[in-house]
Amino acid sequence: MNAPSVFDSKILRRAIWNAVKKFNPVLLIQNPVIFITEIGAILTTIELFISPPSQILFILQISIWLWFTVLFANFAEALAESRNQAQAESLRSSRIELFARLIDSSGREQRVNANQLKMGDVVVVSAGEAIPGDGEIIEGIASIDESSVTGESNPVIRAAGSDHTGVLGGTKVLSDEIRIKIRSSAGESFLDRMIQLIEGAKRKRTHNELALTILLSGLTFIFLTVVCTFKIFGIYFHANISITMLVSLLICIIPTTIGGLLSAIGIAGINRLMKKRVLAMSGQAVEAAGDIDVVLIDKTGTITIGNRQANELIPSPGHTLEELAEAAYLASYCDQTGEGKSIIAWINENAPASARECQGAELVPFSASTRLSGVNIQGRQIRKGAIDSIEGFAGIGMSFQTAEAVRAISESGGTPLLVADKQCIFGVIHLKDIVKKGLAEQFQRLRTMGIRTIMITGDNPVTAAAIAKEAGVDEFRAQATPEDKLSFLFEQQDAGYLVAMTGDGVNDAPALAFANVGLAMNAGTQAAKEAGNMIDLESDPTKLFEIIEIGKQMLMTRGALTAFSIANDLAKYFAIIPALLIPLFPAFSHLNILNLSSPKSAVLSAVIFNALIIIALIPLAFRGIKFVPQHVSQILNRNLLIYGAGGIALPFIGIKAIDLLIHNLGLI
Repeated sequence: MNAPSVFDSKILRRAIWNAVKKFNPVLLIQNPVIFITEIGAILTTIELFISPPSQILFILQISIWLWFTVLFANFAEALAESRNQAQAESLRSSRIELFARLIDSSGREQRVNANQLKMGDVVVVSAGEAIPGDGEIIEGIASIDESSVTGESNPVIRAAGSDHTGVLGGTKVLSDEIRIKIRSSAGESFLDRMIQLIEGAKRKRTHNELALTILLSGLTFIFLTVVCTFKIFGIYFHANISITMLVSLLICIIPTTIGGLLSAIGIAGINRLMKKRVLAMSGQAVEAAGDIDVVLIDKTGTITIGNRQANELIPSPGHTLEELAEAAYLASYCDQTGEGKSIIAWINENAPASARECQGAELVPFSASTRLSGVNIQGRQIRKGAIDSIEGFAGIGMSFQTAEAVRAISESGGTPLLVADKQCIFGVIHLKDIVKKGLAEQFQRLRTMGIRTIMITGDNPVTAAAIAKEAGVDEFRAQATPEDKLSFLFEQQDAGYLVAMTGDGVNDAPALAFANVGLAMNAGTQAAKEAGNMIDLESDPTKLFEIIEIGKQMLMTRGALTAFSIANDLAKYFAIIPALLIPLFPAFSHLNILNLSSPKSAVLSAVIFNALIIIALIPLAFRGIKFVPQHVSQILNRNLLIYGAGGIALPFIGIKAIDLLIHNLGLI
């Protein structure tokens, strides 16, 4: 899912052709600023055939450069669309013909083409086979290679009954066998939706884009009125101001720069998300990400790794660390859970002499009723589990020192497990929710931007407080039910904040649906993916931070180029107005602060600069303004300084340079 380069020859050829097709007024009227530019180009072309020979060369050059202005503006949007089309074609070409082992109503298995599958069908997929369609695992657990769709090289684990049941058509099962309930009909798969969204990006305008388009249209109408008054004053003073001069003035002072780049900025923002392997269901979602005030973050799997890890072994009085490590190793040897494996790993690293084989051991799996697990081996019954369960199993209570250790672990937000046999309690295992590395720095970046981070979890307040302190979030809410999450989200929105949230489970779906930015995990449940307005193909909840930065970068780029465009027009005003007035009113010669060689040269230089600046800014529109985590007021001041002041200074330099070139080449 890597975005193709904009310099690919095929993309460039397609973009040029699409840019030419966009000259159609029916299409161009969606962009009023460039539509007016095309009308101006048509008028100057018409005047070319009715003007005296002495004016033809000047009008011809103006007309050509106005057509180039329209072409360059169309090219910016067409180039962004062509890159998306190439990406959609790449996805479409990745399709393979799939077959499915369908379980019919009688329970028999039959082989059918994947295109024949309907929503609700149940299929069986074994190791080495491709998954025939999007769905949810209803039975079994498997390792799955999703690289063909997500680009993730490492296999992922998907299991029935968990929050990671979602699978994608075209991915491959590497181990075991699973049963899948199909959740999409032919043509409605995840891949199909991705292709449709990529190809349809050009048709979607965000609310801010629409608002900015209205603003630009309003400015264009005002300047059109101003230019018309020039013609009226010319008639009043018996001065003939040509249509070409008036059109040139209009095109140079209306915001053609941002008008030509606006669509490209929006499409490029969605494309940058694609590079991060995030699918935005709408442009509004990307835009909302840039305005987020509050981020609601789940604890397990988002702030913490998800599986509690062994962090420490504390022996009871009268027992050594080696004795506790040996008992814990035996009790965990056959435990295939993440917790059990972490205990083995800790012992192998910190007390390797205690490790021993469990040959002939009888596994005692964890039971919700006993809250114990362990082994029976060589006449011994070794168990690990919850405090009261172990005390009941061993028939004795903890020592004072062990009880103090258990209390300290609980207060730190950890989980204590006792290890015992029928004769004694060996000690306590400290299981800890491991906070992901680098989160504190990311939270600080959000804080710098004025965004609050709130951890919301179903854990008890003690554990939640410890994790929140270690992770560095601003606030936390503990013992939160799905209803509590939704209620708290509404509370924040009612206070005027835009809220983002991540989730992957059915219990997260309501809050994901109502969040301004709902980031669902691709590995999560179908309910979560349907509720969110973004899907992370790599199922990394912390990617929300990058999404917010991309959203802010898109808004910054749009704002910076808008400031540049308006400032740019102000500077061109000082080149065009003297050119119009000096031949009629010589007293205005002092306004020619650039000392341009002639009125015609001044007008032509401004028109050429107006066209070239659009093409020069296309790479910036695609790449985006470099994002620096700062408060919005600091970002605004910086952009006004760089792009506002730069927008005023650059046209003076550019127009003067073009004027010198025109004069030296004798083009006027």
